[in-house]
Amino acid sequence: MRIKVCGMTQMEQIKHLDRIGVEFAGFIFYHKSPRYIFKHMPRPEIKKIRGQHINKVGVFVNAPVEELLEIVDECGLQMVQLHGDETPKYCEKVADYIDVIKAFRLREDDQVLWKIKDYQDIADMFLFDTEGAGYGGTGKKFDWSVLKGLHINKPFFLSGGIGPDDVEHIKAFIQDPVAKDLFSLDVNSKFETIPGLKDMQVVEKFVNEIKTIK
Repeated sequence: MRIKVCGMTQMEQIKHLDRIGVEFAGFIFYHKSPRYIFKHMPRPEIKKIRGQHINKVGVFVNAPVEELLEIVDECGLQMVQLHGDETPKYCEKVADYIDVIKAFRLREDDQVLWKIKDYQDIADMFLFDTEGAGYGGTGKKFDWSVLKGLHINKPFFLSGGIGPDDVEHIKAFIQDPVAKDLFSLDVNSKFETIPGLKDMQVVEKFVNEIKTIK
């Protein structure tokens, strides 16, 4: 099971993620976020990040395409996650340049397949999160039942308030047919002491437990 830890701001914590086999580190390039990466690390420092496992994912919200692509180059990103109201046409422009994860914030009554249909042939992957008042993750628990029984037919990240105590819930979720397309878990705020600073002992314990799931 792959894992993405989002909202990273500290170099030593990023190196720790790589040592324990985490595949994706998320960097938030949305200036209204308390985890806005440029408050903590300049572009050249982000570009220097290398690891045996880690792939750098940039999280953007309605950014101008030219600005986004400039950051991709200057920070050496491997993927981008679009977490705003980006249109299919916008996603297509970005996907011509770099792999795109399109995020969808879901309510309990959402028609998921209708919501994703226009992005099906454009985005490389999807991410499902909880609907909130603003953009980005809310930290609120995502009602995974809205996905059960669906055929997404696209690799997806499962997000939305996943915490250290959710291992058994994740084990149950992967028994559902929809999980055949589950590509990675996405975690963030439930593993923090303050925004942008992770409790790495808790992260490592969770990673070790998740990596044993077959």
